[in-house]
Amino acid sequence: MGQPNPVAVLDKAVSILHAVAHEPATLAELVARTGLPRATAHRLAVALEGHRLVRRTDSGSWAPGPALAELGRGTADVGEIAARHLVTLRDATGESAQFYVRDGATRVCVAAAERTSGLRDTVPVGARLPMTAGSAAHALLAFMPADEVTRLLPSASFTARTLLDVRRRGWAHSVAEREAGVASLSAPVRDATGAVLGAVSISGPVERLGRRPSPDVVGAVLDAAAAISRAAR
Repeated sequence: MGQPNPVAVLDKAVSILHAVAHEPATLAELVARTGLPRATAHRLAVALEGHRLVRRTDSGSWAPGPALAELGRGTADVGEIAARHLVTLRDATGESAQFYVRDGATRVCVAAAERTSGLRDTVPVGARLPMTAGSAAHALLAFMPADEVTRLLPSASFTARTLLDVRRRGWAHSVAEREAGVASLSAPVRDATGAVLGAVSISGPVERLGRRPSPDVVGAVLDAAAAISRAAR
């Protein structure tokens, strides 16, 4: 049996992108619009979703993903936009601030503003962290399709109830999930269509952030998420 033609695979993947460009598509609609076999259409759509080139809507259909908008913006990507607002968030809360995007089963720190002195939780730009621990993982996973959530939950440090609470209140909080003695608070950042672009987060010692974050700190994180969302549109 010959090796798969990489150009043919690319052509099929691009046909998926075109199929959802103007209107979300269920799997059956992807098959009808592209002419691809059902298994092929599903495999490629899931792969594109892992790279954030397509996303799943609340109804389970596929739609254009946030990475397409980021690529279209060139150098002014969401990480650079977030970086400007993270400085304000750090100064308002006194804690290190980060911005994460999802990449498959991991989340990547694409921007950060570190606390200048004292105890701090340092996450360098480029660091890859799991989607199974930490408030930024909650904020990203809470808005992912149910089948992906189900796949990750067995190895997660949190439960489905945790994610329900995030969807209800719009922010996430964790204590010592990723690292002993560290707490974090995160909120999703959305594009103009409502798709989650990433998560803005602050992190620091539990002694400072507390096991129950103050309304002022929650408000600062939500304000930063809203500001990044507006600037990224």
